[in-house]
Amino acid sequence: MIRTILMLTFWSIAAPVAALIGFPWTLISGDVRLLYRMFNWGAFTGVQLAGVRVEVIGRDRFDHSRSYIFMTNHASNLDPPIEVPLIPRRTSVMVKKELFKTPILGTAMRMGDLVPVDRGNRDAGIEAVEEAKAVVAKGLNMIIYVEGKRSFDGKLLPFKKGPFYLAMECGVPVIPMTIVGTHYAMPKTRFAIRPGKVQVIFHDPIEPRDFGGRECLMEKVRAVIESGLPEEFRQTSNSLKRDSA
Repeated sequence: MIRTILMLTFWSIAAPVAALIGFPWTLISGDVRLLYRMFNWGAFTGVQLAGVRVEVIGRDRFDHSRSYIFMTNHASNLDPPIEVPLIPRRTSVMVKKELFKTPILGTAMRMGDLVPVDRGNRDAGIEAVEEAKAVVAKGLNMIIYVEGKRSFDGKLLPFKKGPFYLAMECGVPVIPMTIVGTHYAMPKTRFAIRPGKVQVIFHDPIEPRDFGGRECLMEKVRAVIESGLPEEFRQTSNSLKRDSA
């Protein structure tokens, strides 16, 4: 609990400082990159202060000068402050619309082209996909938690279809990501952070045009993300073992 409080205290101090420097610079210059880097640094440093060690695998598997749609599993509130700072170039993310009402954070998210989404409203979800399409068209990356919510047990939940519609419409490569260990460090049901190791795996890029439709692309991305999970969390491999028994 002490480490969790340390992380939250650091964030509560770092965010106003970043805003004090970054907001005026962004408004004067029209360039949000300084603000983006400061918030990313604060987010990642806070997680490290909580005792979470991060191992990164596969970041050399793709061209850092291009735009991509990163699709990843989701097991903890620690996932975004770990993953987003690791992605080269500025990256947008779909976030709950309620967070845009948070002082400082909400303003920073709007400046950073983050996309608000109302998970309980299907029409709003379609609108969010259209906003995300516009963000990608501007040359930004997009990271999407394709399950739509956090997993309770670390196993993959059913994927939302919207991200794959977005990928097919945009035509930019998809990079599946697997994050392992945040389920232990801070599961959905616990507030306190348990120190430990987290592994972030960047898989090889996938070209949407190589697939006949959203369903085929979804199956491929799911299989790749799942391949990075510990064996006990791989539902596909476990079901195959049961079938062959």
